[in-house]
Amino acid sequence: MTPLLGLFNFSPPEIIALLVLALLLFSGSVRSRLRVFINKNFFSYRYDYRQEWLGFTQTLATSAGGQGIYERVIQGLADLVESPGGIQWWRREEGRYCVVGRLNAMPLEAIEPAGSAFSAFLERTGWVIDLNDVRKHPDHYEGLEIPDWAIPLPQAWLVVPMTGPDGLSGFTVLLQPRTPVDLDWEVLDLLKTAARQAMAFLGHVQATEALVQAQQFEAFNRMSAFLVHDLKNLVAQQSLMLKNAERHSGNPEFQRDMLDTVRHVVERMNRLLLQLRSGAAPVANPAAVDVSASLGRLAAYHAPRAQRVEIEAMSGLRVLAHEERLERVLGHLIQNAFDAMNGTGIVRVRVREGEGKATIEVEDEGQGMSPEFIRDGLFKPFVSTKSTGMGIGAYESREYVSELGGSIEVTSKPGAGTTFRVRLPLARLEAESTSNRQAA
Repeated sequence: MTPLLGLFNFSPPEIIALLVLALLLFSGSVRSRLRVFINKNFFSYRYDYRQEWLGFTQTLATSAGGQGIYERVIQGLADLVESPGGIQWWRREEGRYCVVGRLNAMPLEAIEPAGSAFSAFLERTGWVIDLNDVRKHPDHYEGLEIPDWAIPLPQAWLVVPMTGPDGLSGFTVLLQPRTPVDLDWEVLDLLKTAARQAMAFLGHVQATEALVQAQQFEAFNRMSAFLVHDLKNLVAQQSLMLKNAERHSGNPEFQRDMLDTVRHVVERMNRLLLQLRSGAAPVANPAAVDVSASLGRLAAYHAPRAQRVEIEAMSGLRVLAHEERLERVLGHLIQNAFDAMNGTGIVRVRVREGEGKATIEVEDEGQGMSPEFIRDGLFKPFVSTKSTGMGIGAYESREYVSELGGSIEVTSKPGAGTTFRVRLPLARLEAESTSNRQAA
């Protein structure tokens, strides 16, 4: 017995070493992890990761044959493992994973609930799942249930989860490879890393699309505000005409003025409808507009209302603009001048030329504005000093004049009146510039 007992007379370090050896010999999971550790650190890699990564990013960035963004992600993942294609699911707002793209796969409209055992397993483990191995060894995947939609997909092979900061955002099912592929640790790590890169790429694309959509809504809302402001002015004209119709219905001069007003309103509304159909931008390029003629029409419009507009302008002076929109800007300034004088008094308009531009001054003797309001509120949208105002006219006027390459300046003092100066490029300079470009 003594010799036998001597065999077990080991020191503590030797006993620990024997226990580790026994654990390695009898534990399959430990052996597997040890094998992966040795392969990762002591053997050369099977992939040229630089080439793989360049190819993957190139696939994501290039739309070959009109492929959408989701099809490109499928293509990039499939190329890494010699797969011909696959199907991708993405989580929607309803809390379900829906098919968003497919490549070389049969049409499928399957929906996977966010709380299903399948999606919960993917989110919990983050594993790349080999469906062939799941069918052979279901006991290795505790809690995983193959969905019903996978049954009519005999070519379904790998499930690559796409996990983001908010959990499982989607997953891609790749089809069986063209040639057998050994799914070792290196292949699985490569797929996981590529899926994370694809997630970042998809997130960037979706954020860009959301920004573009927000900008489109902003442009639509802005255009709607302008149109409502113009419609308000047209309604005001019609209301004033109806108010005076009972008293002056037998006056031939009033009847002519009423017909002219109705005709003017119809033309304006037709232009507004055309602008609504074509977008917020003008429907035509700027052209030469006679400033004196436009001011003359505006003065004639205010004359029947006992609102006097004195004009001092050079005849034949032309600026680059859109006639209807320029008259809208000047009409807004003149109407605001009368409003500042409670609808009475004289509005003086002076037009002069200098430094290649025309300067149009609209002056009133009204209540004026404080420097603080001019700086912080005058050209700010939806800010108005009038109870019925929308705060759009001054903002729209400045934006339009800026589009033409001009500017609007304001000089005002409380109790001492206001002067607006509108500077616009002269038409003849543009004509000379165009002629020079054509000659060149």
